[in-house]
Amino acid sequence: MANRFQEQALQEDETDTRWEVMARLYCEKLNTLLSTLDIDHELGAELTVKHYFNGAAVYANGAICASWSPVGLAFKLPADEADELIAGGHAKPLKYFAKRPIKQGYVLFDNPESKQQSVLRDYFLKAARLTRESRAENRD
Repeated sequence: MANRFQEQALQEDETDTRWEVMARLYCEKLNTLLSTLDIDHELGAELTVKHYFNGAAVYANGAICASWSPVGLAFKLPADEADELIAGGHAKPLKYFAKRPIKQGYVLFDNPESKQQSVLRDYFLKAARLTRESRAENRD
């Protein structure tokens, strides 16, 4: 799948596990969505899609800013905005595994296909910019 986003290669073979198949599916979904949203030129950041366990994540300049897995599409947002979206019932808290803690500063949309693309676009831009700013602050 060739596009302007880098993608970590997942090789297909007959021994693929269910998780590898799921990861490939979510890599493709993220790449397709990012291509449709056409945001990379606005960011000044390199976006990379990589697989993990049974999903895929978007990295802006090497730091994770969003992920898509069977639980939904998640974004790293400013903590107050994430709390507001969750409190208002517009998003859910992100937990990758049932017995793990909630990921603070992340929101989860369990049915992202129902969201308007302009809304998803705004969240991707916010998440990538927040991630880039956080990395810059940590280097200072």
